[in-house]
Amino acid sequence: MRRTRVLIAVLALAAGLLAGTPPALASGAEKTTVAAESYTWKNARIDGGGFVPGIVFNRKEKNLAYARTDIGGAYRWQQSSKTWTPLLDSVGWANWGHTGVVSLASDPVDPNRVYVAAGTYTNSWDPGNGAVLRSADRGASWQRADLPFKLGGNMPGRGMGERLAVDPHRNSVLYLGAPSGKGLWRSTDSGVTWSQVANFPNVGNYVQDPGDTSGYASDNQGIVWVTFDESTGTAGSATRTIYVGVADKDNAVYRSTDAGATWSRLAGQPTGQLAHKGVLDTVNGQLYVAYSDKGGPYDGGKGRLWRYTTATGVWTDISPVAEADTFYGFSGLTVDRQRPGTVMATAYSSWWPDTQIFRSTDSGATWTKAWDYTSYPERASRYTIDVSSSPWLTWGANPSPPEQSPKLGWMTEALEIDPFDSNRMMYGTGATIYGTENLRNWDTGGQFAVRPMVQGLEETAVNDLASPPSGAPLLSALGDVGGFRHTDLTKVPSMMFTSPNFTTTTSLDYAESSPNTVVRVGNLDSGPHVAFSTDNGANWFAGSDPSGASGGGTVAAAADGSRFVWSPEGAGVQHTTGFGSSWTASAGIPAGAVVESDRVDPKVFYGFKSGRFYVSSDGGATFTASAASGLPSGDSVRFKALPGAKGDVWLAGGASDGVYGLWHSTDGGASFAKLANVQEADTVGFGKAAAGASYQTLYTSAKIAGVRGIYRSTDKGATWTRINDDAHRFGWTGAAITGDPRVYGRVYLATNGRGVIYGDTSDAGGGGGGTDPPPTPAGACAVTYTITNQWSGGFQAEVKLTNTGASAWSGWSLDWTFPDGQKVSQLWNGQYTQSGSSVTAGNTTWNGVVAAGSSVGFGFTGNWSGRNGEPTAFRLGGQACTVS
Repeated sequence: MRRTRVLIAVLALAAGLLAGTPPALASGAEKTTVAAESYTWKNARIDGGGFVPGIVFNRKEKNLAYARTDIGGAYRWQQSSKTWTPLLDSVGWANWGHTGVVSLASDPVDPNRVYVAAGTYTNSWDPGNGAVLRSADRGASWQRADLPFKLGGNMPGRGMGERLAVDPHRNSVLYLGAPSGKGLWRSTDSGVTWSQVANFPNVGNYVQDPGDTSGYASDNQGIVWVTFDESTGTAGSATRTIYVGVADKDNAVYRSTDAGATWSRLAGQPTGQLAHKGVLDTVNGQLYVAYSDKGGPYDGGKGRLWRYTTATGVWTDISPVAEADTFYGFSGLTVDRQRPGTVMATAYSSWWPDTQIFRSTDSGATWTKAWDYTSYPERASRYTIDVSSSPWLTWGANPSPPEQSPKLGWMTEALEIDPFDSNRMMYGTGATIYGTENLRNWDTGGQFAVRPMVQGLEETAVNDLASPPSGAPLLSALGDVGGFRHTDLTKVPSMMFTSPNFTTTTSLDYAESSPNTVVRVGNLDSGPHVAFSTDNGANWFAGSDPSGASGGGTVAAAADGSRFVWSPEGAGVQHTTGFGSSWTASAGIPAGAVVESDRVDPKVFYGFKSGRFYVSSDGGATFTASAASGLPSGDSVRFKALPGAKGDVWLAGGASDGVYGLWHSTDGGASFAKLANVQEADTVGFGKAAAGASYQTLYTSAKIAGVRGIYRSTDKGATWTRINDDAHRFGWTGAAITGDPRVYGRVYLATNGRGVIYGDTSDAGGGGGGTDPPPTPAGACAVTYTITNQWSGGFQAEVKLTNTGASAWSGWSLDWTFPDGQKVSQLWNGQYTQSGSSVTAGNTTWNGVVAAGSSVGFGFTGNWSGRNGEPTAFRLGGQACTVS
């Protein structure tokens, strides 16, 4: 169902978003000096959404467990709430790669200690080296030991392991298996310093694709697991026997019997496949090894399970099926510490019709399966599965047998039986963590109950975000799981976007004055790449693709929803009226441009490409390059137009080896002014104005005063407040940001693997914590009424309302009467009612506060017959306004 893991930000990073030499990585936590406002940070709940390649139970303390993700950090299990707590939110922008976790080790002697091998890519996509993070308080705080090589939490082979291990007798000794030919490494001081084990004989040689010039699939997967035989040591002395798995099909398993002083290839071992896991049952003296012909986590066509008897050196093939009957590799592997001889394994790469889990209670002599065929294609299962807590795990699918929905899983490389509880098992998939608390029903002829055990673990990669002024507060564009409509941030949505279901949604937009109209674009192996909704994203229908379109790109909706502009991958910029039944190429703008819409004028669209800003005033049919200069020359740029103000555009982006920052235009992109107080900025968004402010609140992920963070401005960028702190940096946050137009201070933040984060302020002075004040305007007012466009039977007008009094308005309500019976058909940046010729227009949730001397504007379209005379009188809360 999901065979590719989106690498969000890779292209942006390669284009120079984080270009230049990475900063030096010092030991200890990064520090900043800019004070932060008190904010509360939470996830908009999705629960899961990404690959969980590792689950680790501590073997000394009950209920202490950890999970690692490939790009979304590490988590600790909270038994009291049965939820996961994120542990690496303190990772900052400069070391964003440390949100990828290739291995995790929980100290079997001192349960307070935990270690993480961190780094996302071993090729150039990650500008920094890997590190081993160590904690003495179960991940509440960390210290860092930098490594002289990269680690690959999101590289091929990341489901093998664990590559990091703590000596169970002398816990100051740790081993780490490195990729890229860097060999085996050891620390003798609890992870503070590391050195290569010079005499280890094999650095590995397996690569997924030697021809991959990017270095991603052509990297040597290296040393993939380390296992200690605790029966060969005593407390305080280093364990004598250590087994190490190597990514080498002919020489996969090595052993030391003298605490790492010497090493030798284990005699008699099978060849021709990779040893994904090595798990030791010390009571029975059996080393179990799961093999696959590929490194995973997606590939694997053949596999075997082998048992090595440590006392005799005998290898036994204990595979549950004949090799000829495998179309998958084995990887997930665990033993029951309470019941030695019980072993379980997974067919991790069995994509269709489902993954398979195998169980043996006699050391692999005989096996049973989680499911089997009765009469093909019908299946009988030893389990039940309930995904009501994460209902989107069905993907809205209704497959034909033997496939079922929801699936038992895919990419099932993590499998662990609780060492203190034979009934509890957890396993990771490409989308969630599943678990059971009555596993032993398997052995008694009953069914064990599988359900998601993932709450608190959020692992989506976010491409775009939108918070409309009405309807759902949050719409998201995500990698792998497409995206969601959140009507309640504290609850898991019932389903991701479907009809169509994009594997990755790359961009979405809504019509500012008609928020029920929403468009999204994305990637799909076969099928359309654009979809529309007329009910605020609750339901969708597919549009058609222009010729050559191969991916989502970016998309923009006209302010009134009457038309759309799309810049898809594989084709030039396109425009359409209606809902994309046909597209026409736009002129004057290069392919690959980022596109956005003006939030007031439905005919105005904007674009950016390679340092040039483009403007269309005819609905996207033609664009003209602006004369604006000094903008970033690369394409790592994001820009947005401000709701309620025609031609008000903010642009963020650049690179450290060129111009970088935040720019503002008030003339529709004809010119831009760079904000001198912002050194670097990568996103920009808008939210509800603060109390007494006449301009919407700005949000950005930026460097200001030398400090990277999430910033807010309530005075049009004149001053900035950092609203996150060093404990909440969330790695790379450069994809999207938006405020909430209905709740002052609320900001939605895109992360690369930690899902959608939202923050709420403790500042009660910023608009009453999001409660809109009643419309009680007072003082003098002035109105300018302008017909901006007129055609047979219809017209468009704009109204500018100015507070000419001495105090701010907390809400406004403007009345007028049309002289010729005109009818308003649609109004934006406000709400309206009409009775006969009389109209009342009032503020929205975000533009009710109008400071003395400031103005607010709204626009509308209407119908007329005979004459289209202008109103001559306007009243604000019963008081007459000056008309100009």
